[in-house]
Amino acid sequence: MAFELPIRVYWEDTDAGGIVFYANYLKFFERARTEWLRSLGIGQQALREQTGGMFVVSETTLKYHRPARLDDELLVTARLQESGRASLTIAQQAWRKTGGEPELLCEGRIRIGWVSAASMKPERIPSTVLEAIQ
Repeated sequence: MAFELPIRVYWEDTDAGGIVFYANYLKFFERARTEWLRSLGIGQQALREQTGGMFVVSETTLKYHRPARLDDELLVTARLQESGRASLTIAQQAWRKTGGEPELLCEGRIRIGWVSAASMKPERIPSTVLEAIQ
């Protein structure tokens, strides 16, 4: 089951053509991942302070299907796809909410790795985090 975050498209999200600038989907996906973790009791700032580690994005793959436009209501999802000792792969989608069936606008796979905040070197994800997300 995927976590869902509603997002409204604002002027700042659009380009000169009046559609969501392609890179802003990465921002939408980041917000959804952050809120997904928060919904599981994992606040990233507190986690960094308690463990000395943090998640960083190491790889992204996106596919665009349809454009979002100003004032659209989106539903952005995050779902754990793969879990390793030092990284997670999150499947994400952005949907336009409509009166009927939602329309898929963008989908992606985002790989996040756990690193030491001090050295930025990869480390194992704390077991408490892995237990909370699975």
